[in-house]
Amino acid sequence: MKKFYMLITLVLLAAVITACGNDDTKKSSASEDNDSEILSQPYTKTDFLMGTINVVKIYDKGKEDVLLKAFDRIKELDKQITTSDSGKTSEVDKVNLAAGKNPVKVNDDVYYLIKEGLKYSASSGGSFDITIGPLTSLWHIGFDDARKPSQAEIDAVLPLIDYKKVKLDDAKKTVYLEEKGMELDLGAIAKGYIADEVAKVLDENKVTTAIIDLGGNIIVKGDSPKGGDWVVGIQDPFESRGTVIGTIPEANKSIVTSGIYERFLEVDGVKYHHLLDPKTGYPFDNDIAGVSIVSEKSIDGDGLSTATFSKGIKGGMEFIETYKGVEAIFVSKEKKVYITSGLKGKFKLTDKNFQMAD
Repeated sequence: MKKFYMLITLVLLAAVITACGNDDTKKSSASEDNDSEILSQPYTKTDFLMGTINVVKIYDKGKEDVLLKAFDRIKELDKQITTSDSGKTSEVDKVNLAAGKNPVKVNDDVYYLIKEGLKYSASSGGSFDITIGPLTSLWHIGFDDARKPSQAEIDAVLPLIDYKKVKLDDAKKTVYLEEKGMELDLGAIAKGYIADEVAKVLDENKVTTAIIDLGGNIIVKGDSPKGGDWVVGIQDPFESRGTVIGTIPEANKSIVTSGIYERFLEVDGVKYHHLLDPKTGYPFDNDIAGVSIVSEKSIDGDGLSTATFSKGIKGGMEFIETYKGVEAIFVSKEKKVYITSGLKGKFKLTDKNFQMAD
């Protein structure tokens, strides 16, 4: 018996991201020079894009029109990056169709994203690989036709997964996949890049205080309306609908969470989550239930959250500690919580069903 589950996590809830501090001022500390007034109730826009719910909240008075600019940018990048079974009109689709044939010139956004994807593919030793497209297409977890492929099908596509066979030409901005049948899948870092681009739109329009949530890729911009940091809830990887296990105070940071129960396929009582190992062809199988990455850029949080899954908690902790300015919260399948050194004294556990690891 096969069941398919897709749990859309709305992390942007009052119980999850809240303002902390006792200052009731309505002037943003980041905007004192231009005397920007900060609202207690934000301008908000919500839309379903990239297969998930996207929410942008702006607290700067008089900046409601910036919401449309932000969503225009999301739609523009979604059209360029997202692959589809019909149409094949995105920049990435064009690269995939030309695999083994010829290089394809792409625009600056897609070229940058592919280059960053290759960087994380290399730093993870291939456990994160942007050429995983043939494998994700087989499983298709997150879609109505999700299924468990046969071992023969998996064995047939594994040789096509190799980020080293992606050739870039910086001068011409071209991308070439060396073997026919190869496919780029940028889904693991696309939302992070798009969230960063939305933050740029807000910066360009002098927005000082905002929350961006692209399906769980969260950026908290500026101080909270009450002054001080935002209180950001860390998602329970076993639950949906904004259930949190604890909180951290943050400002001007990205928080990205990946979990094995976010999207999964159940076949004959066995759950197969959507985080696939490009070496085995099956979902990663270790002690990690979920990981949240705190970083300056959301694309980094995306890339690192996926890259850590192959390493387990111990290896993942060591891996994240090598990155300056990046922290992580790991949740084990036994509901133990591990935090990197920079979050000691900041992370507050609020769910009694979990416990801090030694």
